[in-house]
Amino acid sequence: MWNKLRTSLPLQLVFAALTAWAASSLVTNGTVVADQAWFQFITLGKTLYLGLLKMVVGIVVMLSLLQGITSIGSTMRLKKIGYTTITFYSFTSVLAISLGLGAALMMPAWQPLSAPVEVAEGVKLISSDATGGGAIASKLLEMALVNPVAALAQGNLLAIVVFSIMLGVALLSALPEKHPLFAVLSGLNSGVNKAVSAIIRLAPLAVFSIVFEFSLAGNDNLFSQLLMFALLVFVLTLIHGAVVLPSIAKLATGISMRRLFKALSAPMAMAFATSSSSATLPLSMQTAENELGVSQSTSSMVLPLGAVMNMDGTALFEGVAAIFLAQLFGVDLTTSGLVMIFIMAMVSSIGAPGMPSGSMSGMQMVLLAAGIPLEAIAILLIIERPLDTFRTAVNVEGDLIASLVIDKWTSAKPALSDEASWRASSELC
Repeated sequence: MWNKLRTSLPLQLVFAALTAWAASSLVTNGTVVADQAWFQFITLGKTLYLGLLKMVVGIVVMLSLLQGITSIGSTMRLKKIGYTTITFYSFTSVLAISLGLGAALMMPAWQPLSAPVEVAEGVKLISSDATGGGAIASKLLEMALVNPVAALAQGNLLAIVVFSIMLGVALLSALPEKHPLFAVLSGLNSGVNKAVSAIIRLAPLAVFSIVFEFSLAGNDNLFSQLLMFALLVFVLTLIHGAVVLPSIAKLATGISMRRLFKALSAPMAMAFATSSSSATLPLSMQTAENELGVSQSTSSMVLPLGAVMNMDGTALFEGVAAIFLAQLFGVDLTTSGLVMIFIMAMVSSIGAPGMPSGSMSGMQMVLLAAGIPLEAIAILLIIERPLDTFRTAVNVEGDLIASLVIDKWTSAKPALSDEASWRASSELC
């Protein structure tokens, strides 16, 4: 058990949260400890973790988007299949975010933490007085068209996103497919992701600090609310993966849900076990070609691109999490705030690292854009890892369905009937 605790981050996070809750119950007078030296020492964990996250968030967003765009390979490939692929992925992401936000807003409001929490200042990309469509669009343009160096310094994530997309498309158009700069971008992105992974290893310290502080202030219902939040995310992810995506496949290609899930069972199981869409990519490509009859030219374009930018489960999770944390921290989300959550959940799912808990880097964008304290990430980490396995499986399912649909749309061959598909699949086996 001790060896598992030393190597398993999810176990460390749960242990830190439970230990903090138990330790806070031993303090009889929580109102007088805030000025004591030992309490200030405990909160250093939160300060260290959040400071490191703020240090890298802008760079993570820029490099992730640049690699996601330049990984397409060339503008010719982008024109041939890329536009259709990006449109399909954007459509399913919009459906996922809409499902998450709609369900979260219809749910009874989460009970706010009793401890007063200072909302982050200077990070909201749209002011609360922007309520009309024209005002929101005007504010968006104001914040988007900013010098990228100033945007990095100020944490203006919308400007960073716009600049990264412009630069990525320009590089894709101006440079040959195998240009060394693309390898440099890939290396830098891998290095920054490695740094983020190292920072996340410090999360137990932040979880202990935050849970101890909140429990001391009388927020004893934090764990019960986290459990209900996790259940909501699981149910919504299940609906998207078992109803929405298969329905799209059925309407677009005529494939039966029975055959679809039989073909997708192996890559979805691997995605569930590894929590990594990138690690599942070779099996996904084999499944698409051998079990679903997708052409090699389509699968080699659609699936790698999907592993980088198609994160339906992640987008849904981030939308629901933003509503949950905003209500938990007493942040009043106006229309403009909901617009920013929608946009940032959409954008942050593009280029999210295809590794366990990779969505946490994108979650920073959503929180900062909505003015939610960054420390809320540490709360999410308590239950994020189990949820990550389910949404990764849905991400991979979305990639494979996209390859099937896009292959039919872009090829001249007629779709196989369900009976013929079964025969073809049997012959391949």
